[in-house]
Amino acid sequence: MENAEMDSGVTAHFATAHRAQLASFRSFVSTELEPLWRELGEPTAENLPPDIKRHVRRRSAELGFYAPEYPGRLGGGDQPMTVAALLRHAAGRSTCPLAHAAMAGSEGPTWLLTHGTPEQQDQYLAPLIRAQAMRSTAITEPGTGSDMFRLATTARRVGEGWLLNGHKIFLGNLDRVDHILVFAQNEEAGADRSVVFIVAAGTEGLQVRQSFQGMSGEPLFELRLTEVRLPEGAVLGGPGHAHLAMAQAMTTQPIARVLAAAECNGLAEQALMLALAHAKERSAFGQLIGSFQHVQELLVEARTEVEQSKLLTLTCARRHADEGEIPHEHASMAKNVAARTFSRTVDRALQVLGGRGWMKGHPLEYLYRYARMMPLVGGTTEIHKVIIAHALGLGSGQARPSSAVPEDPWGIPGQAT
Repeated sequence: MENAEMDSGVTAHFATAHRAQLASFRSFVSTELEPLWRELGEPTAENLPPDIKRHVRRRSAELGFYAPEYPGRLGGGDQPMTVAALLRHAAGRSTCPLAHAAMAGSEGPTWLLTHGTPEQQDQYLAPLIRAQAMRSTAITEPGTGSDMFRLATTARRVGEGWLLNGHKIFLGNLDRVDHILVFAQNEEAGADRSVVFIVAAGTEGLQVRQSFQGMSGEPLFELRLTEVRLPEGAVLGGPGHAHLAMAQAMTTQPIARVLAAAECNGLAEQALMLALAHAKERSAFGQLIGSFQHVQELLVEARTEVEQSKLLTLTCARRHADEGEIPHEHASMAKNVAARTFSRTVDRALQVLGGRGWMKGHPLEYLYRYARMMPLVGGTTEIHKVIIAHALGLGSGQARPSSAVPEDPWGIPGQAT
């Protein structure tokens, strides 16, 4: 469903140079994805058939939407970060759940791009960008969360290779991945002892344990690593780069957080469009409910906050497009504001729709649950406040901002990377 009022907002000028790409994406959604969704019958946004998601991802990659910001030599679109943010917003705004599957995960395959060797990029990254492969990321642990300064999973040198032992939780896509990026603690001495390994699915010593089902999104899995033997070449970045795990994560975090913010903004706008349409159609006491001042207040406040959030997010994306970087505190502000705006907008929209939006199966019911997840992923709201405080010169000199990164399933449902 499109809405002219939303297309003429404060941030519309950010899309001026990219209108053709956005129009092509919307055409893809309306002519291919929406008919396919109707053919499926009764699936929900969080229960899409794996083969359908695989088809959507690959078709999206063929058309250049799936990973637009990645290099053309690897199958990407060589597009600026602004395009990636606008497309992710458009996918979130669409009421067709398959549009979400057409986008790579908000965390994306960036570590492999920024630090992978040419051989690793050809072998692992290119198939991800072309939607021909899937991966997962193993950071979070039962006792330490996503704190990469205190990982319990260990990596020990054995001969010309490595031996991994540990326990990871909250991994996405683990039932169908091709490889896993595993963060571990290097037992060798050094200031930064974390290291990232590229581990092929099915490697001896990997054991997928129970799965968990959250309030929304796809299942998450538990992974045990027992005497997992890896060659030296399994280190992300190649031999001699085992000490760069922290730098790798910190480099990509702002991008991931801005893309997550763009997703939140799109989903918030979807909720607002649903509420606005209802307010223009539903009558009570002999008049449209949109004529009631309290309903107008809910919609006006939501519209204003969504535009504010979009402005902050797209400014960050434009800065990356122009300068190649996003300050950590700017990305944290964008992500926090977008997550809060998403939650507040869905809550207001539900108030407008009343019982209809509360019913199981209504898009707002799902968005209400999904919105509660977003202040937790890509670093919690509290972590982002620490990052912003440090940028202001506040906080303890002993404290370090968390290096928590979003796990794969905690982005758009059905993401592949």
